[in-house]
This record gives sequence, structure tokens and C-alpha cells, in this order.
Amino acid sequence: MNKGFWNAGHRPTLFAAFLYFDLAFMVWVLLGPLAPMISADLGLNAAQKGFMVAVPTLAGAVLRLVNGLLVDRIGPKRTGAIGQIIVMVGLLSAYIMGVHSFGGTIALGVILGFAGASFAVALPLASRWYGPEHQGTAMGIAGMGNSGTVLASLFAPLLAKAFGWNAVLGLAVIPLAIVFVIYMALAKDAPNPPAPKSALAYLEPLKKADAWWFMLFYSVTFGGFVGLAASLSIYFTDQFGLTPVMAGYCTAACVFAGSLVRPMGGALSDRIGGTKTLMAVYLVAAAALVAISTGPSTVAMALGLFVIAMLALGAGNGAVFQLVPQRFKEEIGVMTGLVGFAGGVGGFYLASSLGIAKQLTGSPQMGFLIFAALALIAFASLAGVKGRWRATWPTALAGARI
Repeated sequence: MNKGFWNAGHRPTLFAAFLYFDLAFMVWVLLGPLAPMISADLGLNAAQKGFMVAVPTLAGAVLRLVNGLLVDRIGPKRTGAIGQIIVMVGLLSAYIMGVHSFGGTIALGVILGFAGASFAVALPLASRWYGPEHQGTAMGIAGMGNSGTVLASLFAPLLAKAFGWNAVLGLAVIPLAIVFVIYMALAKDAPNPPAPKSALAYLEPLKKADAWWFMLFYSVTFGGFVGLAASLSIYFTDQFGLTPVMAGYCTAACVFAGSLVRPMGGALSDRIGGTKTLMAVYLVAAAALVAISTGPSTVAMALGLFVIAMLALGAGNGAVFQLVPQRFKEEIGVMTGLVGFAGGVGGFYLASSLGIAKQLTGSPQMGFLIFAALALIAFASLAGVKGRWRATWPTALAGARI
């Protein structure tokens, strides 16, 4: 941990950002661990299962753009409060009315996208309180809220087995309501926020090549993380015949690994530089995904490879957001939305492609192989831009590592 980190910034806000993000992520991927039971009840095929768990990811990606704009205009705290209310009302409505068709799961997935959009709120809420030398650590701690996917994987199948999967939608509102109260009590917008700009001005970062590079890099790291988090319960039940509860345990182990190392990836990037960390991440993730694409013969082998992949991708998530605030400090709200959008699109692609590959070929392995190729493309791209970044970014002159 960086010297003096705990004496900088605003700890109650950092905690509130983490807690809000954690529970939002829990419900964002809720359809993943419930997918084996939902698909059995509704008679969904492999492609429909893949699309069902991918829709919240895509909806969250689009809504992150909206939240990125709102954060810079009305502040992260109020933006987060609005999103939490929408998610709680949506889940209660789905619980009371029930979900009875494939179309109903898609509508629910769109509502859950508002929870995924929390990314564009929690990170700037925390980031604006910390200087460049602490960005990796602060963003890593706030971003570790993606560990909420562990809660979904552990408890959703157990609760569904006991009460039915539709009841899980209503039960999820209870912890969301508790966290909402804590969030409103502890979270505080940082002083001296960026001045509001016109709507078109929020898209100015897209005129800069670095914004597009960050979107590519995060589409692989976060896209891989959330795409796997949403899909692994289906993978373990389909490939190895595990029960939904056991598949949830396996998924939780993988997701926990990826979530745990996010702040470590940020802290490591503060120490050695985000580009060095990211380049190692892409190579490790690509190697693990290629190995997975060969079709591991045992649950233990598959689980080990997925844990390695998630460790790499989780560290990469922290590394990307050690770099983003250094390059776009004044536009951190909209850049969080844009980069988060790209991450969500990557997750949608991975989750849906695994289902399509399964439907067309009888195996999801081709989906893993293509995503490994995307990781290698990201590696080559980063190798091409890192020199320019280190030579031109002003934070390099201020002592922050790139």
C-alpha cells in the first residue's frame, strides 16, 4: 500500500463506493448463476442461455455512458442513488409479476444493466478524492466491488434451490436496500469537481486516440472477467454435469480470485507502472484461455485454468484504471463511462459467443480461443503505444508511473 494512502482522500466515501459497487455487481450477474434453473424451466437452448446472461452486460455497457455523463453533470452520489432505486424497483416488479418467457429474461436483463452501470459512478466517486500517486490503489479498492459476483455465485443457487429462482429476485432487494441507506449516509462528492460542460463536450475525449486504446484494453480485461463470471455456471453444468449449486461454488472461486487481485493490480501498477502490469496480464490470460479452448478433461483442471485467467484479468482491471486518471483526470467521469462501456461490450461478446459456439459446434471452446487472440492483439497494441505515453504524459514528470 502506498505510503500515506490512508491519510489521503476520504475513507467513508471509499468504503461507500466499494459497498455500493459490490452489491450492484451482485445483482448485475444474477442471471448467470440462476441460468441453469431458468433455462430448464423455460426450455432455453444454448444460444438463448448465452444471450440471456450477456444482455445485462450489454445494457450495463450502454448505461455506463449515460452515468458517465450524469456523474460530471449532477455528481456521482446522486447518480448512484438514482440507479440503485431503479434496480430495486425493477427487481421487486419482476418478483411480484414473475418471469415466464425468454423475452421476460431479456427485459429483466436490461433492468439489471442499471446495476452494471454502477461502475461509472463508484470509480469517479472514489477517484476524485485522490491524487495521481494514489489512483491505482484507490481505484483498485473501489473496483474490488466486482467481488459482488462472488456473492451471486455462492448464494443465488442455494436460495433458488430452497425457495425457487424467482424468489431470489425479491430477496436480493433486502441487501440492496440496506446498502442504499449506508451509501446515502457515508458517500460524499469530492470538492472542486470539474465544471459542467455541454453535452457534446463530454464526447471530446473520443477525439483522442488514447481514449480508444483504453477502451480496447478494458474490453479485454474487464470483458473477460465479467463475461466469464456470467458464463461459468453454464459451462460447468453443461460440460461436467455439475449441479447448479456446485457450479456456483466453482464460479465463485474463479470470480473471487479475479476480484481479490484488482486492488493488487492497481497497487502494483502504482509501483512498476500500469503498462508493464498490463502486458504481463495479457500474456498470462491468453495462455490460460488457449489451454481452456483445448477442452480440459476434468473439473479440477478447468477450474485451475479459469482461476489463472481470472487472476490475470482482475489484475488487468486494476492496471487500466491506474492509467486512465493519469491521462484524463479532468474527464474521469465520462472516461469511466466510455471505458466501462467498452468493458461491458467485451463481456457481452464473450458470454454470447460462448453460447453461439456451443449451439453451432456442440462446444464453447472456439469462443475461448477467439478471446485469447483478442488478448494478444491488446498486448501488441500496448507495446506500440507505451513509449509515447511515457514520453508525453505530464504525470510521468510528476513521479507517477505509467
